[in-house]
Amino acid sequence: MTKTAPEVAYATGGAGAHVPVDKSQLIDKKTRLRALGGSAVGSAVEWYDYFLYGTMSGLVFGPLFFPAESATASQMLALASFALAFVIRPIGGIVFSHIGDRIGRKKTLVVTLTLMGVATVAIGLMPTYAQIGAAAPILLTVLRLIQGLALGGEWGGGLLMAVEYSPKKSRGLYGAVPQTGALFGLALGNLAVVAADGIFTEEQFLSFGWRIPFLLSVVLVAVGLWIRNKVAETPSFQKVKDSGTTAKVPLVETLKNHWRQVLVVIGAKFIETSTFFIFATFTVSYAVSLGFTRGEALNAVLIAAVVAIPVMLGVGSLSDRVGRKKMFVAGTVAVMIYIVPFFWMINQGSAVLLTIACVLGFGVIWSMYGAVLGTLFAESFSADVRYTGASLGYQIGAALVGGPAPLIATALLTAFTGSYIPIGLFVVACGIVSLIAVRFARERAGQDLDD
Repeated sequence: MTKTAPEVAYATGGAGAHVPVDKSQLIDKKTRLRALGGSAVGSAVEWYDYFLYGTMSGLVFGPLFFPAESATASQMLALASFALAFVIRPIGGIVFSHIGDRIGRKKTLVVTLTLMGVATVAIGLMPTYAQIGAAAPILLTVLRLIQGLALGGEWGGGLLMAVEYSPKKSRGLYGAVPQTGALFGLALGNLAVVAADGIFTEEQFLSFGWRIPFLLSVVLVAVGLWIRNKVAETPSFQKVKDSGTTAKVPLVETLKNHWRQVLVVIGAKFIETSTFFIFATFTVSYAVSLGFTRGEALNAVLIAAVVAIPVMLGVGSLSDRVGRKKMFVAGTVAVMIYIVPFFWMINQGSAVLLTIACVLGFGVIWSMYGAVLGTLFAESFSADVRYTGASLGYQIGAALVGGPAPLIATALLTAFTGSYIPIGLFVVACGIVSLIAVRFARERAGQDLDD
């Protein structure tokens, strides 16, 4: 295929011949690493803020902000507020991806990180239901929606910051790095909650201890903004801008010419997002309901998240050799088989088995498809609509099953008198949808991103 001038540089070969050179290879290593760091750190901060709410909704938000006659009803109301953010995430994806495809990835990422930080600190300062009545859950939900709006724009930009700076033979590895940012954020959030839970008594934790992890976000946001401000615009967007091919309305262009790819992304997202929030969020409240301490449940998820980080990097690198689709399918099939044994292990009442179950499910199996998801999505769209296309499909998929997953799992558990088999069937159904969707994805490992 003939490349356009912005995509090709030429070097003189033997006998004066001109040999095409991939311009992405001309970017120095320091610049690549700076972009990779900006992607990872910013992503970690965003997800720390976002997951912190999920953890607290499973532990304290029920009685503090959504009091009800039964503990189950209170818990479900708190989880519903957690799920609501997923409804607005596609809107955030549309708004900020439009800016990202029109103005640039870097500027958009600075805005989303700031918005997330402000909302998270405000949550830490929120008065409870006992203090201001019905206004408390309303204000808390509004702040949660702002978090969802920010994350809707963050994910796509953070991913493209890494992928569009990557060499083509290492794109899977680079694309896995911002995905690990979610795990760093989850680990930091759990670590902050575990520390606060260990330092304070139960009464102190419910009174003010839970607020501290939210307030600490201001430090993380400041670090993230400092790093991101040092990163230049991505090469792919710069090519689009220089060639004058920026989409006038990226959303319209995406829905008109790339709607099939959007459907593939939505379907592929089902298994990743449903199992992530079952492993990372639902497991905490479920384990506590079985008699485990808060610390045991949080530590199990924390250890699994830490294990997942090197596993994801390894899987991302492996996908550069064997392909994204093979890794995705292998992980999806594995989690469909493992999900029922996962719950069986937790129900044995052993903290060791709880940890092993989380490490195998979250740390290893989820990482097999979680690592390649972002790269696979980015490779599905051209540079002029890549931010919009990847974000739109990703956030719609998350809204359909990701946010509601803990709520669905809790409802199934209640409806079937504590049986976890229906939760397993829910995960299997999500896996089937994703396997069908990824069947239609293009395998582009090793190819030029902007070809």
